[in-house]
Amino acid sequence: MGRAFEYRRAAKEKRWDKMSKVFPKLAKAITVAAKEGGTDPEMNAKLRTAIQNAKAENMPKDNIENAIKRAEGKDAAEYTEINYEGKGPHGVLVFVECATDNANRTVANVKSYFSKAGGGLVPTGSLEFMFDRTAVFEFVKTEGMDLEELQLELIDAGMEEIEEKDDKVFVYGDYTNFGNISTALENLNIEVEKSSLKRYPTTPVEFTEEQMEEIEKMLDKIEDDDDVQAVFTNIA
Repeated sequence: MGRAFEYRRAAKEKRWDKMSKVFPKLAKAITVAAKEGGTDPEMNAKLRTAIQNAKAENMPKDNIENAIKRAEGKDAAEYTEINYEGKGPHGVLVFVECATDNANRTVANVKSYFSKAGGGLVPTGSLEFMFDRTAVFEFVKTEGMDLEELQLELIDAGMEEIEEKDDKVFVYGDYTNFGNISTALENLNIEVEKSSLKRYPTTPVEFTEEQMEEIEKMLDKIEDDDDVQAVFTNIA
C-alpha cells in the first residue's frame, strides 16, 4: 500500500508540476489573443482557440476569465510573438516560439540555453524550410461518426489528412487553412478539444539514447522558460 501511495503522490506531483508550467503559458496565449482581437470569443477566433486549448488542459474557469480581463487592463503588458531558431547538441534543430513583453530578456535567455548546451542560435528563417507548418485539430470520435464522410466534408476546407488514435480523431491541414478547417468543424457541430499550429520536421533524425539525454536536458530548460510558448525539433 505504501508503494502505491508513493506512486500516486509522485504522479500527482508530476501533474501539478506540469500544470504550474502549462497554465501560465495558456493564460498568456489567451491574453495575447484578447489584446490582439478583442475580448469577445464569438468575434475573435484566435481567442476562441486559446480558450478551447486551456479547457482541454482543465484550466479553471477563473484563470481563463482573469487572463481575458488582464488584456483589458490599462497596464496590460504588450506581448510580442517572436520565434528563435537554433542548433543544439549533436546538431539537433530546434524551433522556439515565444510570447514576450521584453524581447531583450527572452533572446538572452534562449541564447544561453543553447550556448550552455554547446549549441547556438542561427539566423531567423534558416530552419523555416526544415519544418512543415501544420494546422492540427483534435476531437473525440463520437458514436456514429463516419470518418470517410467527414473527410469528404473537410477536404474543401483544406484538410490534408485524417487519422484515428485511441477514440480520438486528428485532422491535419496546411497552416494557411487553419481558419477554414476550424469553421468547417464548427459548422459540422464537432466539438474540437484542442487545435494548434505545429511544426513537423521534413527530415526527422534519429538520435541515440545518450544523445537524447543531452538534448532533453537543453529542451527542458527552454520549455521551462515563461516566455516560451512552444518548442519543435527534428527528432524522429
